[in-house]
Amino acid sequence: MRDGRIRVDGVSPDARCKVCGGERVELDSAPVPAPGTELPEDIPLQVVFEDAHLLVIDKPAGLVVHPGSGNWSGTLLNALLHHAPGVAEVPRAGIVHRLDKDTSGLLVVAKTLQAQTDLVRQLQARTVKRHYWALVQGVLHAGGTVDAPIGRHPTQRVRMAVVGNGRPAVTHYSVAERFAKTTLVECRLETGRTHQIRVHMAHIGHALVGDPVYGGRRPPAPACEGFARQALHAFRLGLVHPASGQFMQWEAPMAADLAALLQRVRESA
Repeated sequence: MRDGRIRVDGVSPDARCKVCGGERVELDSAPVPAPGTELPEDIPLQVVFEDAHLLVIDKPAGLVVHPGSGNWSGTLLNALLHHAPGVAEVPRAGIVHRLDKDTSGLLVVAKTLQAQTDLVRQLQARTVKRHYWALVQGVLHAGGTVDAPIGRHPTQRVRMAVVGNGRPAVTHYSVAERFAKTTLVECRLETGRTHQIRVHMAHIGHALVGDPVYGGRRPPAPACEGFARQALHAFRLGLVHPASGQFMQWEAPMAADLAALLQRVRESA
């Protein structure tokens, strides 16, 4: 619709257009690349760790992880194909978990099929440690656990939601720092559903600052106005190395834009 490829009775509509029945809807479909035809692209990567088996990346906000609708190039997958051409032999170029486009932080990639199989098993066993910083709306007085299944929103299909028939999802959270209208929390994922932290924190009434999808209508705190993405950063990642069997853990400093936001919030408290 944004690209003008949808027409209703010959006119390009906006998102508020409602149809009543009988209209003629035309769609000019965009070509979709076949799986495995993605091209290497020289996109800079901030590599935290790399050996023959694993690659750990500190992903910047704004970088899409995997090609999809509207983002068929310029993704982390394209960058991986350039940085480590051997991952072309691994399904999904070794990507075993994702971060949302506008979430920053640590992400692990498997460089071999054996490593990918092992990492997927660790994720399924819920033994991979994934910790996030999140600045949320409102004041939380204590930590806790959100154990609520997540699935597609019943009417808004681009959103996820807590739904009875969703997949099991568990998020543990603790209070790191309180401010007048916001709280810095540390979230630990037990499962890894799409948008999990964003959905779970919104579910308990504390949506992430800057979240354009789940942020609700609550006006932002003055110090948070203009922050253009969800305030979420994956700062710690821990797993068992698939070859050595040793537990390894990495940490990434808070992304610069989120650190600056947090400083403004502290100064305004």
